[in-house]
Amino acid sequence: MPPVLLSCLLVAGCSSGSHSGSVTSGKGGALATGASKTAVPAGAAKIAVGAGPQTTYTVQQQPPAGSCHYRTEKGEPLEDPACTPGATSPAVTQANLASTICRKGGYTKNIRPPESVTRREKELNAASYGYKGSLGDAEYDHLISLQLGGDPNDARNLWVEPADPGHKPGGGINNKKDPVETKLHTAVCSGKVTLQAAQQAIVTDWATALSRLGIG
Repeated sequence: MPPVLLSCLLVAGCSSGSHSGSVTSGKGGALATGASKTAVPAGAAKIAVGAGPQTTYTVQQQPPAGSCHYRTEKGEPLEDPACTPGATSPAVTQANLASTICRKGGYTKNIRPPESVTRREKELNAASYGYKGSLGDAEYDHLISLQLGGDPNDARNLWVEPADPGHKPGGGINNKKDPVETKLHTAVCSGKVTLQAAQQAIVTDWATALSRLGIG
């Protein structure tokens, strides 16, 4: 799989004084008129679209062992964009946010692959990345999280994410990417940024995604 070249995002939105800060429920939950939007610049690499939620999941083929290489940003582990460029779900669009990722009661719990599938994928992906640490301390992570419309089981959207620097071995999964995903989800559902902009920011560099989009 060729490396994915990703462009920096430009913050170009402005807030409307009358905007309520929530996604409208009419016509599939499109952003309210006048909502602040963050644009994806022309030339940004298009993110692949996966198969979406499935009734039955199967173990997906992973990149060859040792073919993927971690990067770091201020010590934080980042995925190899050649192996894990991200993939979105066709079931989530800007037009249907209110009925998918932004709906009350949650969206992600019913679309996750079972552990019997992800456990094997995690083992294979750890070999892809040459990960030698405890699998109990590493998260088999959706690069574009499910709450941001990431594909549930596309191999391009999943990677073994090592624990943060300074993490106590045996302490279980605990990383700084999760709160970034939650803040992006809140920004998308409040209309501050578009779904596409949030997805592009996370695949470009999750460690700088919030500052890139001007989110505190």
